[in-house]
Amino acid sequence: MLKSTTASLKPADVEKKWIHIDAEGVVVGRLATFIANRLRGKHRPDYTPHVDCGDYVIVTNVDKVVFTGAKLTDKVYYRHTGHPGGIKETTPEKVLNGRFPERVLEKAVERMLPKESPLARKQMTHLRLFAGSTHTHEAQQPEVIDFKSMSAKNTRTV
Repeated sequence: MLKSTTASLKPADVEKKWIHIDAEGVVVGRLATFIANRLRGKHRPDYTPHVDCGDYVIVTNVDKVVFTGAKLTDKVYYRHTGHPGGIKETTPEKVLNGRFPERVLEKAVERMLPKESPLARKQMTHLRLFAGSTHTHEAQQPEVIDFKSMSAKNTRTV
């Protein structure tokens, strides 16, 4: 009888890459799914759920992401202040036009990772978001991924 063993990746064996994505004109949900999979390492053949085997992801032009349909104005983000009656709501349009437009993509990715997990918190630190077209990680020589050309559904023209 043949005995097969499942290879389990050790943290010391992980080789992390840096990837760069330009988010101008890209649909938020599709980009967030791609980023979450890269952060977790699910694109690797030796993926191990309990090991941080994902890549570092740099995303530029986050302030130019788009939503499909009427989600830009109709979708509502809720948060609570912690006080009675302290529910607050906002739309993606207000957030993108506000002071921190990268929060739209950051929250979308965060909600696709495992909940309340130290591993997910560590993986989120490997995500670098920039509202402009420049970033501060040129020294890492990130591999540029053309996310727009992967599928026609990844982009949206207004």
